[in-house]
Amino acid sequence: MAKIYSENSINKMNNLEPKEETVNFLLSYSKALSVIDYNKMKFEALLN
Repeated sequence: MAKIYSENSINKMNNLEPKEETVNFLLSYSKALSVIDYNKMKFEALLN
């Protein structure tokens, strides 16, 4: 594949910052997620 990204786009990507609502969503999702191990199986439960 040819060079996809120019140097300008790479420099712009270094300045990315997530929105506060995105961070809050990910934190609340990770707090609500529960992984249960049972007989060599894993179950994921979202505790809402």
